[in-house]
Amino acid sequence: MKKYKYLKISSTKKLRYIDNYFRKRLYIIFLPGFMSDIEGEKPKTLFKFAKKNKLGFLSLEYSGHGKSSGIFTKGNISIWSNDAKNVIKKIVKKNSFILVGSSMGAWIALNQFKYFKSQIKGFVGIGSAPEFLTRLMWNKFPNKTKKELVAKGKVLIKNGTYEYPITLQLIKDGKKNKVLNRKINLDISVTMIHGQKDEVVPTIYSKLVLKVFTKAKKKNVIIKNGDHSLSNLNPLKKIIKELNIIVKDVI
Repeated sequence: MKKYKYLKISSTKKLRYIDNYFRKRLYIIFLPGFMSDIEGEKPKTLFKFAKKNKLGFLSLEYSGHGKSSGIFTKGNISIWSNDAKNVIKKIVKKNSFILVGSSMGAWIALNQFKYFKSQIKGFVGIGSAPEFLTRLMWNKFPNKTKKELVAKGKVLIKNGTYEYPITLQLIKDGKKNKVLNRKINLDISVTMIHGQKDEVVPTIYSKLVLKVFTKAKKKNVIIKNGDHSLSNLNPLKKIIKELNIIVKDVI
């Protein structure tokens, strides 16, 4: 992969990203998940796919993630969605792109439709987790955990093999960022890919995302025995196969 770069957003914020540009002017934009970075198998695989097919590529680390500046526990969906918007505007400019969002990245991706509706030509969700802070965390927290979160402002939560620091401000901001009640009337291809054995986000969430799109060419793909990350070889091949179908439709 190419060298990672930093985009200065303000005097106190620098976001790490990786990009590649080709003259076809169609980008693949990968938006990572909660507490993820851009050094994993999914961004590496998508970067190689884009390079092989002479497509542009962009992926970033939100503030407090990876090696971007900022403190993770001070971030939230609004801030991270704005981070994505700022980097896309600066790097992709007016070019068209296909969004690929992993877990929380699918939530961040859905927020980008507010800003780049005419540029977005397709969307792939991987283990999509929109509104997970309310639906999968706060609403399912025992009263003891809720009281601790309100009193201390932060708790550590285990979900499957993952452990997350969850702040009260993050939960409150998540409630403001509802996306599953929206309607997006774009004639694009939208494919959801979900692991059958995802222990973090139920597969129903991919179906909920598809309902948001009223005019799209929709597809729901369940990976047999797949986990939440879908970062192993066979799931990655399936992701690339489905993405390639959308790319061919666009170009």
